[in-house]
Amino acid sequence: MSDSENYDPLTPYRPDSKETQERRMPRGVVIRLFAYLVAGHVIAGFLYILFTVAGEG
Repeated sequence: MSDSENYDPLTPYRPDSKETQERRMPRGVVIRLFAYLVAGHVIAGFLYILFTVAGEG
């Protein structure tokens, strides 16, 4: 009896370990996401200060 008799192509293969590549984001993506969030908040803060100062005059 071979393993091909019990093979079901519709059932996805799941490794025994819970730590798979799909569960973790790559380190470069995390660093880039953090940098974009920081840069976005800095730009938003600059625009807020710019419009606040311009509105007083």
